Amino acid sequence: MKLFVHSLIISCIAFGAGRASNSESRTGTETGAPSGKVRPSAVAVLSPAPNGKVRGQVTFTEETEGIRVTANIEGLTPGKHGFHIHQNGDCTPPDFTSAGGHFNPLNTKHGSPTDPEKHVGDFGNLEANEQGVARFERVFGWLTFKGTNSILNKAVIVHEKADDLTTQPTGNAGGRLACGVIQMTSK
Repeated sequence: MKLFVHSLIISCIAFGAGRASNSESRTGTETGAPSGKVRPSAVAVLSPAPNGKVRGQVTFTEETEGIRVTANIEGLTPGKHGFHIHQNGDCTPPDFTSAGGHFNPLNTKHGSPTDPEKHVGDFGNLEANEQGVARFERVFGWLTFKGTNSILNKAVIVHEKADDLTTQPTGNAGGRLACGVIQMTSK
């Protein structure tokens, strides 16, 4: 009986020590702590048009499947608003037309992000809640930080109306409410 109790005590101590070391090793990965490799990322800080109140931030993070786009925008009217990357990294007020048209290096038709043919910069719409806040998150497989489809130094624009996803070449989304230039934050 003494041998059994002694074995049981040793087993409990070993089990407890193993759990402590497992829990310590798991906290680095399960809680989102860096694994040592920093993923390339970029950000566009959106500023409002004069006398406007739309502002926010759009983050771009490289992943295996493409670029994850995460947007947090406030000051919008409730409902849908066109959301695109434009060809020039220039957000000169008052109307941000200096940003040019949608980013379209492949010279395709405007469309929905799910259409086979679309501009590289076609994100579709943001949808603002009753408080005027829009959250957006999606991975786009065709975006890159290098080459023809590179989004770096391009402008992100939020429009006053919904993108109808069909009208050429802009989606009939109306005026430009906010603009920000995509800049690399890490490599």
